[in-house]
Amino acid sequence: MSVSRIGNSTVKRKSDGMTSSGHRNGNTLTSQAEVNTSKMAEKAEREALVLWRQPIRTLNYFIRELFLDLYIYGTKLIQYRLALGIILLVTIVCSVLVNLGGPHQQYWDSVRKQTLWCLYWLGLGVLSSVGLGTGLHTFLLYLGPHIATVTLAAYECGSLNFPEPPYPDEIICADTVDPEWQASIWNIMSKVRIEAMMWGAGTALGELPPYFMARASRLSGYDPDDEDDLREFEELQRKKNNPELMTYLDRAKLFVERLVEKVGFFGILACASIPNPLFDLAGITCGHFLVPFWTFFGATLIGKAVIKMLIQKVFVIIAFNEMLVERAVATLAHIPAVGSKLQEPFKHFLLKQKLKLRRKPGEEVPSEGNILSSIFEKIVVVMILYFVVSIINSLAQSYHKRLHKQARCLKKSAD
Repeated sequence: MSVSRIGNSTVKRKSDGMTSSGHRNGNTLTSQAEVNTSKMAEKAEREALVLWRQPIRTLNYFIRELFLDLYIYGTKLIQYRLALGIILLVTIVCSVLVNLGGPHQQYWDSVRKQTLWCLYWLGLGVLSSVGLGTGLHTFLLYLGPHIATVTLAAYECGSLNFPEPPYPDEIICADTVDPEWQASIWNIMSKVRIEAMMWGAGTALGELPPYFMARASRLSGYDPDDEDDLREFEELQRKKNNPELMTYLDRAKLFVERLVEKVGFFGILACASIPNPLFDLAGITCGHFLVPFWTFFGATLIGKAVIKMLIQKVFVIIAFNEMLVERAVATLAHIPAVGSKLQEPFKHFLLKQKLKLRRKPGEEVPSEGNILSSIFEKIVVVMILYFVVSIINSLAQSYHKRLHKQARCLKKSAD
């Protein structure tokens, strides 16, 4: 009788335990499902926060996030008092030199002009790769056309000793040909070396945010709120266990990751030395595996500012060789129906460029509208506007994410 009771009570306790355990597991699954649903709804709401859907709210969030970022980074900047003091001292000295007349003025003007020219291309390089919004394709919009213009001018003028001024603002053929600056691929590369290297250095600087983000995430522990930023890397890690599910793009990403992880400096150098849309993943991989900063940045700088720019310069210079350009324009005439109509604007554009190059300093060339110039200017304006809109959307969505993260933190502390 007692054994039976004990057995019954034991069975009852086990069943109660199983019931309570099942109840807890059910609650856990339910709460996890609710969390996932909440995150999906939050993500959908954040992705809908764009100028063309919610203009007022998007602008409001953009302004708030902008001022918050300025405050945060301004506070961090104040911590480097010594560097700020040196910069302030140099600025004061430069201001005095600008306003102080003397024989040094011509040298100072030359240094100032060269410095501003370098900073201009450095800034364009940063904008091209920093990841603000969609990124601004400044090689296609600025550096590529600049190299092409210098190349066409070199073959038209027979040399690269363009009068300064107006170069680099304008290009005019010199009255005499300098034998040291005759038109050749090597001399053209030398003429645009500073612009190309500074642009490449800017793109290397623009690759630092993914590296620092992944490094901070690894050192501080994975934050689920930052999963959007590291989603691509995390998905790739999960797909490693199921190779059959990987696409060709996933395999290319995995190759980049393994190259960087196993080869180190030279792997990063190889990835940075070619036009590589997957280089963000290389930066995230280096940050995740705590690759030393100077190893990552040194390889990236050499690859992008030296090797990659050498390849891109040679490509543009060869593509815009005078003989190839004239042959390409002549080939347009063979296109059925529209060939002659396409050829005419190109011929007119090249003729106008030659007249501009052959004019004397101060001489004006009659300004006639050209359809190619007009189209290119409109494309530049559209791309810049799209870039600005993407930055506004991105910062507004960052503020939305910040608000929800703060709400979750407050809820956790209240619980």
